[in-house]
Amino acid sequence: MFIKWLGHASFLIEIAGQKLVTDPFDDKLGYPVYKQEVDITTVSHDHWDHNAVGILKGSPAVVKKPGVFNFGVINITGVESFHDKSQGSERGKNIIYKISAEGLDLVHLGDLGHTLTPEQVNDIGNTDILLVPVGGTFTVDAEEAFKVVEQLHPHIVIPMHFNTPHLSFELAPVEAFTSRFPRAVKVPHLEITSSDFKNELEVIVLDYL
Repeated sequence: MFIKWLGHASFLIEIAGQKLVTDPFDDKLGYPVYKQEVDITTVSHDHWDHNAVGILKGSPAVVKKPGVFNFGVINITGVESFHDKSQGSERGKNIIYKISAEGLDLVHLGDLGHTLTPEQVNDIGNTDILLVPVGGTFTVDAEEAFKVVEQLHPHIVIPMHFNTPHLSFELAPVEAFTSRFPRAVKVPHLEITSSDFKNELEVIVLDYL
């Protein structure tokens, strides 16, 4: 599995010979827009900085609701959650996606606005790689994100949805989250198989450039 952060909650995930982009955005967000062809895209919720499917090339299959979806050897499971702590009354619903292939389970939390219920933890199940929002304001903050990590017990945590010089609005910096762990590393991208996991939790910050 190859993972590259495109900015905000958007990642390029290359797995089983297909390219998947999560929560695509357009140029209003401030990050460079991904311009290559895509096979599949997931949309966690219909807000402008997460649902710019129209900018993607290649007529990708679009997953934007809870359920189980199969694309050859890639299985995607959507689990319903909320964008806030008030059962969606403030910002609506959010979909957590578990992307499974090549013996790996990657979980993208979207704009999760609360810690998980026991039912959601059960529905998500095994989590090898966790993509978690940490910037607060519109999602869980650093403390709540840390609690979600404890709930899901991943091998690798990759923070997303935090403040950077490119972002067109303010969020908390990634360091508010990474400082809660003994060590965090920054790399341009991640290429990994199930045999690469270490005995301890790894916190990896991906560079969007």
